[in-house]
This record gives sequence, C-alpha cells and structure tokens, in this order.
Amino acid sequence: MNVSTPFASTQEAGSCSLMSRNTSLLLTITVTVAALLGPRVIAAEPSKPAGPSAPAAAVDPEPSWKSLFDGRTLAGWKIASFGGHGEVEVKDGQILLPMGAMLTGVVCTSEVPKLRYEISLEAMKLDGSDFFCGLTFPVSNAFCTLIVGGWGGGVVGLSSIDGYDASENETTKYLQFEKNRWYAIRVRVTPERIEAWLDNERIINQSIVGRRISLRPGEIESSVPLGIATYQTSAALRDLKLRSLAAEMPKAAAVPPKTP
Repeated sequence: MNVSTPFASTQEAGSCSLMSRNTSLLLTITVTVAALLGPRVIAAEPSKPAGPSAPAAAVDPEPSWKSLFDGRTLAGWKIASFGGHGEVEVKDGQILLPMGAMLTGVVCTSEVPKLRYEISLEAMKLDGSDFFCGLTFPVSNAFCTLIVGGWGGGVVGLSSIDGYDASENETTKYLQFEKNRWYAIRVRVTPERIEAWLDNERIINQSIVGRRISLRPGEIESSVPLGIATYQTSAALRDLKLRSLAAEMPKAAAVPPKTP
C-alpha cells in the first residue's frame, strides 16, 4: 500500500507552480519578440512629380535656295561665246535657247561655290535631235558637264571622268525624252562625289575620289564656271537656283568610362 507523505505533495505542488511561472514567462517573451520582430509595413515613399521632359534635339533646317534667274531679264547671265549660236532671249519667265549651228547657251556671271552645293533647274526640249541641257559646273578646281539627251537625243552622263565623256564612262545612261515637256534637273557636288537627279530620281551617284574630272575638249569650255548649253537643239529653261551645303559636322570623340 502506497502512502503519500506531506513532503511529496508539497514538492509536487512547488514543481507545478514553477512550471506555470516558467510557461507564463516563456509566453511573455515569445509575444514580446514577435511584436519586435514581426512583419512591418513599410510606407511607400510618395512618388515624385515627373520633371519636364528633355527638349527634342534641334533639327538643322535645310539650306535655302538662291534664285539665279529673275524670270524677266538675263541679269546675272551672259550669252556664251559659241560660234554660230542662236539668239538667246527671255520670254514668259523662261530663257529660250534657239537652235544654233552647234552650241547655244548662257553663262552665270555671279560667284558660285566650287564644292558642297546643289544647282537645280527645269529644262524643256523644243526641237532638235541632241542634248537640250548641257549643264557645266565647278568641281573643286576642275569643271564637269552633265549631258541630258546627247548623242542622238538619249544619252545622259558626265563629261568627263578620267578623259572619258558622257557616252563612254560608268555614268552613261540611255533615256527617252519628250519634246515640250519640262524635266526637273538637279546636281549635287561634294568632295567625295557628284550626284544628279532627273524628276527626283537619282540617275548618277559617281565617286570622284582619285578620279580626274575635266571638260570634253572644245567650245563647251566657254560655259565655265557655270553654264547651260544646247547642241543643235532649241530648249527652254526656268527656275534656275543654287544652294550651298553645310560641311558635315565631325563626330564627337567617345568619352572613356570613369575608373571606379
């Protein structure tokens, strides 16, 4: 028979009380730690108002055209000194180049650039079977002629490249031209190339680096520095204009990254 002693009861009671206090203390610590280390809500920083957007890069305007013909007189031009030329006149806002024995034309008396420029005009073939526009222009210290409708009426090209004229170099093209129809003609000259457009279609894109540019020997030399001529053909000219082209801006050097 087991008999409980008072000492044993007291010991058990003390143990229960101690365990209760320990449990209470552990619970208090756990709640406190949870409160300290529990999840926090981080308030989001208020969004900053968007600043003004960076201004768009400025676009350089295209160079402006300068008219070379006032539509009423030959001011700024002279009749080219070709033997047997036709009688040039101005009528209805046009320069008329009648058919001559061979060449008929006009020469610009204004100062013209030698490089980085464009010249534009409209030309119309009225009669004849050869070129109705032989546009002579400067290329640095040399000169060149764009032939439109030459050698029987269909050849287009530059005279001359390395001594070869418009009928026998890499710019040679064969096109058909109608009478009494205006054709828009534009030439661009830069240090690297000569380009030409006919009715806004580029027909010549010729590199001139390392090439010899010259005129075809003969009376066409009277067209320098800037002139327009016909060969045994009558033609009309209008809207003659020129503009200088800005030199290409040098590229900025790359900035090396900073050393951390």
